[in-house]
Amino acid sequence: MAVIEIRIELKKGVADPEGMNTKKTLESLGFEGIENVRTIKMFEVTLDMPADKAKETGEEMCKKLLANPVIQNFSINVR
Repeated sequence: MAVIEIRIELKKGVADPEGMNTKKTLESLGFEGIENVRTIKMFEVTLDMPADKAKETGEEMCKKLLANPVIQNFSINVR
């Protein structure tokens, strides 16, 4: 059994409206010194297979559904 953590984030240069709105709201609540807020999705998937196969499966999941390769990067960590 393997657990994979899939991290999906926008590529550099792609606008992150959710991150910008969160930054703006935090500042309106009085938080200071915030330079940037970025939105990152994290998925934790438990798979009944060896770690090396789990990483390959996670990559396929990202390519087919979880990530948009035009605007997002993904990374996979096997635990």
